[in-house]
Formats: sequence, structure tokens, C-alpha cells
Amino acid sequence: MSILIGLTGNIGSGKSLAASYFKELGAYIIDADLISRQLVVPHQPAWEEIVDKFGKEYLNSDKTLNRSKLAVEVFQSAKKRDTLEVILHRRVIAEEKNIYSDHQKINPEAVVIIDSALLIESQNYKNVAKVIIVQSTQNKQIQRVMNRDGESRASVKSRLKSQMSLEEKLNYADYVLDNTRGRDLLKSQVHRLYSELKTLA
Repeated sequence: MSILIGLTGNIGSGKSLAASYFKELGAYIIDADLISRQLVVPHQPAWEEIVDKFGKEYLNSDKTLNRSKLAVEVFQSAKKRDTLEVILHRRVIAEEKNIYSDHQKINPEAVVIIDSALLIESQNYKNVAKVIIVQSTQNKQIQRVMNRDGESRASVKSRLKSQMSLEEKLNYADYVLDNTRGRDLLKSQVHRLYSELKTLA
């Protein structure tokens, strides 16, 4: 019997790195961010709705969505963030269910992991069997995002503030992966946990 797992963590926590380790071991990864990018290609229903609600000033010259400009806007306004999430969450979750169903058909004993920054906020944690949270220290998270995205410390801190706190997220966790002491330790935790998930599946 296959199993659907949710993997989440705040920005810069190492969630995607953990997902890559699970993938190396044979887990199927459903990338929520990738799905959301596919949903907003020009003239898709979600794209149409975003243009309708936010305006054409959030489009690039080739009609693609200017995601970074929109991100800045929604990080600064809870109301606008809610508007965007209403447009995207239900569509992302529906697509994830379709992909999971396909994986089940191919491999009835599959360990399928949804890699999603907003697993809890979108209420999607209710659709998975177990929730894994990747945690790190705020300083490490800020440094990782600054290195990765070239953002200022203030900008990253403001993005972190707009997310549900780690303490609150931990209330939903079945498993916690500690990413405060380097990649090797994270990898060994993923190995141990994957063995356990395989038994559940």
C-alpha cells in the first residue's frame, strides 16, 4: 500500500535538500512549487484569475507572470497573500492528488512525498498520512537564502516573518529533521526515516 507524506519547512530550512535525499533513495517527489509555476503559464485559468485580481502590471513583456514582483507584493500584504492563495491552493492540491494517483498505479508500494512550503497553511496536511518538518536556526536560514537568492538580510527576515513560525508548524509534525549541523547529518536522518516510511508503505 503506497503512502503519501508531506514535507515542509520554512524558507532556507533545507526542505528541498531533504527532498533530494529522499528522491535519491527512491521516493517519488511531488514539487508543489513546480506545479504552481505550471498553473500560472499564460492563459491558464489561474493566470487569468491572477491578472484579473492583481492587474497586468504583474506581467512581463512576454505575458508570463512576474513572480518576483508578485512575491514582494504578497509578502507585504496578508490580504493580497490570501487572495493569491485562494487562487492557487485548491488547484495545486487537485494536481497533487492526480499525480499521487498516477504513482499509486505504477507502484502500489510507493513512498510519495509532497515537497511544499505551504503544506500546513494550505490545509493540505490533512490529505497526507504523515508530516515531516525540516528545521534549522533562523540565522542559518537567513544566510542560506541570502547566498541563494542574493537578497538582503532585512528582506529575508521580512519573508520569514510572513510565514507561520517554526514553533507553530512543529505542532503538526510526525517527524522532525534537524538541519542545523550540516548535510551529512541531515542525509543520515533522511536515510533512517526513509526506511521507516518504506515499512509503512
